[in-house]
Amino acid sequence: MPTYEDFENLKMLVGKIIKVEDFPEARKPAYKLSIDFGQHGIKRSSAQITALYSKEQLLGRKIIAVTGFPIKQIANSMSEVLVLGAMDEDNNVVLLRLDKEEGVEPGSRIC
Repeated sequence: MPTYEDFENLKMLVGKIIKVEDFPEARKPAYKLSIDFGQHGIKRSSAQITALYSKEQLLGRKIIAVTGFPIKQIANSMSEVLVLGAMDEDNNVVLLRLDKEEGVEPGSRIC
């Protein structure tokens, strides 16, 4: 069973999506994302969110992601963070988002 110390080694941060690309090499429909985490830098990820979000809807959007995992290879891409979402009744990922984005900068820690 994970400890609180294990949890503290993972950071949930606010990121701003700055680039969205199609990811045809993925087994399931997905996008490649470049996400700005402010002082923590720009990280890459992939997300199976094509059913509910267009590339235009995602660009500039603030999201919540987990950092601190080892880099994971997905098809021919490396994923550095895990973008968080919840599954809806149709098994589509609904992104977690801030209730208030104003004043919450990329890199802000979720607590």
